[in-house]
Amino acid sequence: MNIDAIREQLPEFARDIKLNLGTILNEEGSPDLSQKQIDGIALASAFATKNKSLITAVFNEVKPRLDEAEISAAKAAVSIMAMNNIYYRFTHLVSDKEYSGLPAKLRMNIIGKPGIEKVDFELFSLAVSIINGCGMCIEAHAHEIVKSGLSKIAIQSTARIAAVINSVAMALEVTEV
Repeated sequence: MNIDAIREQLPEFARDIKLNLGTILNEEGSPDLSQKQIDGIALASAFATKNKSLITAVFNEVKPRLDEAEISAAKAAVSIMAMNNIYYRFTHLVSDKEYSGLPAKLRMNIIGKPGIEKVDFELFSLAVSIINGCGMCIEAHAHEIVKSGLSKIAIQSTARIAAVINSVAMALEVTEV
């Protein structure tokens, strides 16, 4: 299974999604990102959707271009953001703001030493945080990405990849009904 096979599975009601998927996974469609960044963002996003068919297709598509450290980093980003997105969304949404001032007391060393370029891990984490809907994490990762020298266009490209990958997963889910 690959991306082309996934695109073919998408029904007519998801025509826009099919077209978007055909354009975002390359440097022309995702400006200011390298192909390796696009691939890692797509893989982390696919993992975040939990859709096995999509994960397999994206993995098969990007595997020839990503090394083991980059694949591991995509897995690490989705794993650590599964914890952080829940915790920090809680501290943001709870009415008692005292919680946001308390130490998290959660290990998250992978963010500091991800085994790949830090900015790439931040991009993967941003994509997952966008899918998981954690505003505080989105802000934190976007800030770090800009601080690393990437553009707001790169951040927008990351958001577009996450959005399209997430919508593909949803279209596949509702097609099965």
